[in-house]
Amino acid sequence: MPPFTYQRIIAGPVPAQARQYMVRMRDGVRLATDVYLPEPPPEVPGGDPAAPTYPTVLVRLPYDKNSRYVFFDRIAARFTARGYAMVVQDVRGKFRSGGRTLPFLSEADDGYDSIEWTTHQPWSNGRVGMFGDSYYGFTQWAAVSSQHPALRAIVPRLTCANFNDLLQHDPRGAAQTGRPVWVEGAEYYAHHWVENDTYEFEVDRSVRPMIEQYEQAFRALGTRSEWFDVIAPNYANLLPAALGRHPYDARPVPVLHCVGWFDNVRVPHMRDYEALASRPGWDAVQYLWAASIDHENYTLDGAPVTAPENDHALDDTALDRMLNDYTGPALDFFDVFLKETRPVSSLRKVSWELGHAGRRTSDVWPPADSTVRTLWLGDPARSADPLPGAPLTHVSPPEEGSVEWAYDPDALVASAVNNSFAYLQAYPDLAETAARSDVLAFTGPVLSEPLDLAGPVGLDLYVTSSAPVFDVFAQLLDLSPDGQARLVVRGEVEVVRETAPEQIHVELGHTGYRLRAGHRLALIITSSDYPLFLPASGTEENRWTTATPKSSTQTLGTGGARPSRLTVTVLPSATSG
Repeated sequence: MPPFTYQRIIAGPVPAQARQYMVRMRDGVRLATDVYLPEPPPEVPGGDPAAPTYPTVLVRLPYDKNSRYVFFDRIAARFTARGYAMVVQDVRGKFRSGGRTLPFLSEADDGYDSIEWTTHQPWSNGRVGMFGDSYYGFTQWAAVSSQHPALRAIVPRLTCANFNDLLQHDPRGAAQTGRPVWVEGAEYYAHHWVENDTYEFEVDRSVRPMIEQYEQAFRALGTRSEWFDVIAPNYANLLPAALGRHPYDARPVPVLHCVGWFDNVRVPHMRDYEALASRPGWDAVQYLWAASIDHENYTLDGAPVTAPENDHALDDTALDRMLNDYTGPALDFFDVFLKETRPVSSLRKVSWELGHAGRRTSDVWPPADSTVRTLWLGDPARSADPLPGAPLTHVSPPEEGSVEWAYDPDALVASAVNNSFAYLQAYPDLAETAARSDVLAFTGPVLSEPLDLAGPVGLDLYVTSSAPVFDVFAQLLDLSPDGQARLVVRGEVEVVRETAPEQIHVELGHTGYRLRAGHRLALIITSSDYPLFLPASGTEENRWTTATPKSSTQTLGTGGARPSRLTVTVLPSATSG
């Protein structure tokens, strides 16, 4: 076996325009905190004006507050130019901050204490908002649960209130189906939550049992991730107890949910929005801003990224272009609820992008004029063929049919990308995947006019397996006239045969996307998606620890008394100009 190699990522230098403080938490642990302030106003001749105070935007993150990856020196310049102080903090146990390196568990108390510290600074006017993506979206929800009275508004981007929902639901519980093990999600803790620094390394995912690849990594590092040990291989959800109070049960604050239609956290993020938009007390202050972006803020309009000068991860000019859309909605939101220089009426409740057709606004989501359309999976015998495969029809087939497809742990269906966080950076053609004999494909008719998707997408399947536990992966595609197939939305479930309902629901989440005239809506169904998801064991063995996973056969029923169907939310054709 070749020697294991890794790269250790240490903290970058504090920018000259920031001042770092070591802020004390209630238990004595000190957290490294950068403060960026607006340029002071010019002196008034003959006067001695009081020192100015500002509303403050707080960010609490685990990715090194001074790294190029999070680019907060550039973000802070945009906020301070608008008249905000910006406070950026390494969370407990990460980079320059003290304390034990464990995610989630201290974020409610540390969020409260950080807000409290901020409000006592001479440059603070006592009003605090919070901003940021992913984990630093979660720290906003944790702070909401702590109910500090100075917290006036939050802008969580590409995130959710319960990160452990991303890894695995318990399919043996009340939900009856769960989520396959998302390897990227589990591996995140092995990289970012080992100790203060971050470790980048590649693992050999052909190793079985799968857990051994991570044990090899921890042996090479000479340390291990405590949280990885919590969530793999024996999943445990400690977040509700960690927060003490669910954010939904806290005092309502205005929220701008910034959602990416291609984000791998899209489904739980929209659950947060829907739950709060329907909850008395919260409903009046929920706002949605949605865009055709992925977790790393690559855009559908720019996908795939083929030139380095168009990649914001590599090029500073491209980064500055990206940051205009990244910060603009938050600044406008804070001007209303934090600075109070604009009226509430200046904000639309929903601002959303219709992929390939620009930005729209509405008062509710989905838009009030949207309707649900059902497409039925037909002629299953043709579904094992390459695209277009079997039909998606507007009428349920009267005759019952079925088709079998194989799950082979030694010939897994390859994931479309190796990094789903940056899906649009590659934005691959999935036609070759759809042509595999162990992939089912269904396609609707050629569109004579645009079809605008605007809302939730779901899939209800009559499916079973020879295995006691199996997975179903579904991807809705845009099939173009030249045969290329690109992702629109996706979803997946883990099914325990003994307890599962006869009809399995696959939540594909929400989208705003235009299929143009001449294109077709296509659906592919598989039993594996590797290496993004941990392969099923084919038995009741833990998929992390099994050394010999077993093959299985899945059976899909369609038509008659067992009609499998796809439901999409669409705008009326009159608005599809």
